[in-house]
Amino acid sequence: MSVTFAKGFEAAGVVAGISSQTGKQDVALVVNNGPLNAAAGVFTSNRFCAAPVQWSRKQVSDGELKAVILNSGGANACTGEEGYQQTVRTAEAVALMMHVEPSEIAVCSTGLIGELLPLDKVIEGAQKAFDSLDSSAQAGSDAAHAIMTTDTKPKTVNRLGSNGFRIGGMVKGSGMIAPQLATMLCVITTDAVVSAGQLQAALTAAVDRSFNRIDVDGCMSTNDTVLLLASGASGITPDADEFNGLVADCCSSLARQIIGDGEGASHDIRIRVTSATSEDAALACGRAVAASNLLKCAISGNDPNWGRVVSSLGTVPADVAPYDPNEVSVTINGVRICANGGPDRDRSEVDMTLREIDIDIDLNAGESEACVWTDDLTHEYVHINADYES
Repeated sequence: MSVTFAKGFEAAGVVAGISSQTGKQDVALVVNNGPLNAAAGVFTSNRFCAAPVQWSRKQVSDGELKAVILNSGGANACTGEEGYQQTVRTAEAVALMMHVEPSEIAVCSTGLIGELLPLDKVIEGAQKAFDSLDSSAQAGSDAAHAIMTTDTKPKTVNRLGSNGFRIGGMVKGSGMIAPQLATMLCVITTDAVVSAGQLQAALTAAVDRSFNRIDVDGCMSTNDTVLLLASGASGITPDADEFNGLVADCCSSLARQIIGDGEGASHDIRIRVTSATSEDAALACGRAVAASNLLKCAISGNDPNWGRVVSSLGTVPADVAPYDPNEVSVTINGVRICANGGPDRDRSEVDMTLREIDIDIDLNAGESEACVWTDDLTHEYVHINADYES
């Protein structure tokens, strides 16, 4: 049910004519009807952050939001003061419809960088979405469809707490995916009674272990936004550990769905680094392997080329991840093809026909571990990005 699974929320997704895809839903609206308006956010660290990111980061800083307006079909990034004013006017328009302050409205955009939005269509779409607001599962689905760009399917999640509170969410993301978030817009809603401070702590921790651990193509976006909103409509105050765990589970599910829909991908690749001196060391090694375009191309061709795994490991400085190359082992889909830094079983024994490829790296240096996800790179990825239209 996406963002409408939690009580107290309404949503809509409508066709506004912003997207280059004729007839595509391209404006979504998510409204929190309370009684709480608690909110938290995590945003891209890209220095060229888009106008909606600049606006929304500022508005969520006080821990309150009433609604989120989102569009696909244009990123409104690198558009200067005029682009920022478009964001302001969008928030003002939605605020007027809802009889609230513009500072209570977050704005999110996704699509082509460097072009202004057709503002009249955005505002007309916002009005159309406002008039279509509903708490139904279909309304949540419509919103999830409206934020898609090169995604081939909507990505949603819902979880039920042990004492009845609910969490639901949606995300878009398919390409331009790298650690420090991914090219994604994500809205997660809950009807639990939680403070803004708890929301922020739960979201920050969850994002660090989910959206910050996926990598399709090593490219950081200008528009990444993850928002967590609480309505309190269930009247239920959850156990803090359970709530934090379910938020983390929702983020992990959504991040995994992004990997499963990577642009043109034919394999989803889990990279697990074990026996590291610290989690940070394991994570650095996993990210180095996930960033290897050579490895991704090899896996696209069903080649379990472990040399491309260890060569990427070797780029991680010794002071970041201490290990002895002569003690490293690599296992792909259950077959150890590298042991003690050299060849082990024949790579032809590895079954590469599976959609999911598991790469397990044992550093034999400590007791910590980390896991990251990536995709292979295919001809279709090149085709999609050779002439990108939002």
